[in-house]
Amino acid sequence: MPDISASTDQWNISEQAARLHRDALIWDGHAGFAYTGPTDLKELDRWRTSGINFLSLNVTYDVVPWQLTIECISNYRHWVRAHSDTLIQVETIEDIHQAKRESKMAVAFDIEGMNALNGDPGMVDFYYRLGVRQMLFAYNLNNQAGGGCHDDDCGLTGFGREIIGEMNRVGMIVDCSHTGYKTAMQAIEFSQSPVIFSHSNARALTDHERNIPDELIKAAAASGGLVGVTGVDVFLGPKGAVVEHLLEHIDYLVQMIGPENVAISMDSILDNQDPEPPITTADKFWPESQYPGGLEGFIPPEEFPKVTQGLLDRGYSEKHIRGILGKNYLALASKIWK
Repeated sequence: MPDISASTDQWNISEQAARLHRDALIWDGHAGFAYTGPTDLKELDRWRTSGINFLSLNVTYDVVPWQLTIECISNYRHWVRAHSDTLIQVETIEDIHQAKRESKMAVAFDIEGMNALNGDPGMVDFYYRLGVRQMLFAYNLNNQAGGGCHDDDCGLTGFGREIIGEMNRVGMIVDCSHTGYKTAMQAIEFSQSPVIFSHSNARALTDHERNIPDELIKAAAASGGLVGVTGVDVFLGPKGAVVEHLLEHIDYLVQMIGPENVAISMDSILDNQDPEPPITTADKFWPESQYPGGLEGFIPPEEFPKVTQGLLDRGYSEKHIRGILGKNYLALASKIWK
C-alpha cells in the first residue's frame, strides 16, 4: 500500500501542523488542467504526497470544442484505473473515505462552462455518470446558459434554468466561478440545491473581474453553499501566488460567512503545461486588461501543508481548520451527490 509518510518530512511545517495535515481529510476542489492527453495525470502524485485526499480535475472548458470533453474523460478514467495503487475514481462519497484509509487520492471531474453540453440537457446525466460532480455556467464569456465574468453579462437563460433543474435532479453541484454577477445571483435564487463558487477570491481584497463581491459571497453561503479560495496569482494580491495572500482571503471569507462555508480549490496546473493554450480566441477569454502579464503564477500543490500551518499560526481551531481543508466540501457533496 502506498504511503505518504516519507514525504511529510519535506513539508517544512511544525509537528502539530504535520499531524493535523496527515489526519485531516483534505479536498482540493479544482485543478485547472488543460487537456492534452492521458499523460497529463502523470504528475498527480504531487497532490497525493502533499496530503490531498480528493482532487476535482477539470475535463474541459468553453475555450475548446465540446467533443474534446468525451476524449478527456475517457482517457482520464482509463489512467485512474491503470493506477489504482494510488488513485480511486469517485462514484460515491464512500470512495473518498476509502482513499483516505488507503493513502490513495480520490479523483472526480468538473466542467468549466456549459458549451460542453452542446445544447443538450441530457448531457448533464451523461456527464454525471462519467464522474463529473460539479459544473460552471460559463468560462469568462457568455454562452447558451448564461453570462461570464469578462463579458456583458446576459443573465441566466431559459436553457440555463433547465440545466440547473437537471443538475439538481442528478446531484451535480451548481458552480458559479467564472460566471457573471447577474447570472450567478439568478442561479443561486433558482437552484433548489446549494450553490458554490469553487475557485473564486474576494473582490474586496483584490479587485479583479474573476473575484466575487460580498453580495455573491453571502448569497452562496445563504444557499447552503461555500466559497473556495484559489491560488492563481492575479486573483490573490500584489505578491502574487503566495500562501500569505491565500490566508488573507480565507480570513476575509471566514469573518463574513463563517468557517463552515469556506473551502480551498487551488486551481494549480501541471509543470509541463502552458496555462494559456495556443488558440486564436485566447485574447477574448483572457482580456489583456485583466491579465496584463498573462496567467503566470499558481500556488502549487506542494504548498498545501503550509496552508495548514498558516491557519494554525492565525489561531484557527483544529475543528475549523479541518472544515476549511476538506470537511466543509465533503459535507456539501454528501448532501448533493446521488
